[in-house]
Amino acid sequence: MLQITHLTKTYGDKKAVDDLTLHIAPGEIYGFIGHNGAGKTTTLKSCAGILPFDAGEIRINGIDVSANPLEAKRVLAYLPDNPDLYNFLSGIQYLNFIADIFGVEKSVRAERIRRLADSFELTADLAQPISAYSHGMKQKLAMISGWLHEPKLILMDEPFVGLDPKAAHLLKEMMHEHCDRGGAIFFSTHVLEVAEKLCDKVAIIKEGRLITSGTMEEVKGDASLEDVFLELEESHEA
Repeated sequence: MLQITHLTKTYGDKKAVDDLTLHIAPGEIYGFIGHNGAGKTTTLKSCAGILPFDAGEIRINGIDVSANPLEAKRVLAYLPDNPDLYNFLSGIQYLNFIADIFGVEKSVRAERIRRLADSFELTADLAQPISAYSHGMKQKLAMISGWLHEPKLILMDEPFVGLDPKAAHLLKEMMHEHCDRGGAIFFSTHVLEVAEKLCDKVAIIKEGRLITSGTMEEVKGDASLEDVFLELEESHEA
């Protein structure tokens, strides 16, 4: 579903991502772990077709992101850590705008919006301007917009930060359901306990380079993911 091959992205003299190769199969929830500045967001934005990169190749469902960006973007959703929504629109106007962009039929979108908004308890607020939304409400609206066109691949940057426990639980259920239908999810997180319970596979990145990746059992063995992460971080500093 997502093939990252020898991805390299530099900012001036700094290599934000350094020769990164990761393959994510349909049905997988794949966690991406690393400190701030490790290269997680740069990788996700490169996969989403937002950032050009210097070397390597990214394919989504077989589609080359650089050669066919529009075709690739049709089958993915990208949810940044701080969704930048159009505050002058109401919630429902924003969702209809997103549905228009992805060509979601009007009859289909109404049912999806109703179902997703009800799940996130946002239905009563859809007529309100987004400028009146709290940060948590904006996150929920962004989640709904991401699932609206039923993408094959969902990319998320720190999706659980700022979500209340009920919304976080719902998001985990939605992630599992998405992958049960043959989709894939690639998301960054600082919350190692969530990654440990939720992910099929995990990759740890430090200063742009992949330290380790594999199934949760392969990466952590009998230890906790937190212990493995801290140990790997220290060993790579030595």
